[in-house]
Amino acid sequence: MGFLDDALDKAKDAIADHPDQVSEALDKAGEFASDKTGGKFDGQIEGGLDKAKDALGLDGR
Repeated sequence: MGFLDDALDKAKDAIADHPDQVSEALDKAGEFASDKTGGKFDGQIEGGLDKAKDALGLDGR
């Protein structure tokens, strides 16, 4: 799995080097999802964003 390992390493490096940009991108994705669902699932979207940020180590951003 050389290709997947390389991709994962690059993703980890990008998160470590640019945590604010990654956090901002997640927030924008959440806003997009909220807009597309008319705000109907905002609680679930927010929960998913929180879990994603926790998993990526972006808790305090």
